[in-house]
Amino acid sequence: MSKAQAQQMIDAYIAAELDVLDGKTVVVNGKTMATEDLAAIRAGRLEWERRLSAYSRPNGGFGLAQF
Repeated sequence: MSKAQAQQMIDAYIAAELDVLDGKTVVVNGKTMATEDLAAIRAGRLEWERRLSAYSRPNGGFGLAQF
């Protein structure tokens, strides 16, 4: 998954979150979601934000161990 694709997923989750907050039902990855699924939408957005932030960290966020 590229950085651009991760950003597209975040944008899709943000759009879904806004639509659900407006009272609409949304289809994300083939699953229909409504207001009761707002927590799942937010969890998905946070996961993709975590993945996107890993691109800006050297070594994917892992450091070197010193013994």
